[in-house]
Amino acid sequence: MSECCQVKAPEIPAAVMSCPECGRRAKQVEILTVKSLVGHLPFGMEPAQYYFCEAPACDVVYFASNPQSPAFHRDNLLVRVGVKEKHDPISVCYCFGVTRQDIAEEVQQTGKSTIGERIKAEVKAGNCACEVKNPSGKCCLGDVIRAMQVAVRFVEVSTANSANTFR
Repeated sequence: MSECCQVKAPEIPAAVMSCPECGRRAKQVEILTVKSLVGHLPFGMEPAQYYFCEAPACDVVYFASNPQSPAFHRDNLLVRVGVKEKHDPISVCYCFGVTRQDIAEEVQQTGKSTIGERIKAEVKAGNCACEVKNPSGKCCLGDVIRAMQVAVRFVEVSTANSANTFR
């Protein structure tokens, strides 16, 4: 039987691959996310499965399963990649423009943050677009909740330290 008549099973891309630059495990991201956030895509870009590298020190943001496909770095994106940033403003919610600093300020002023609840309500109302706004292509609520927890702990520690200073 000739090779052209054989039925080939479609290639199923791995859910996780190692970043070719830093070696850290990276998760699949939809091509829609890549196309939405990369400033200039090359002509004739072959279809490929892309992965999102969230290693803070790595300059690569997206790389493909096919090594001949282009990789995209931080300076290729239209937005700052929060997990790779060291200086504010650091985005934690791209759909609604929430930064780590916004959360910290709310916690300092009120002792808590309602941003997570407000984002949940927006998501429930169908007003999010994580797949085209968030570089990871995923929902940001986990990042928002972690940022809220860090901000609350920071305020608690700061308050405890200043109380101890005056004793």
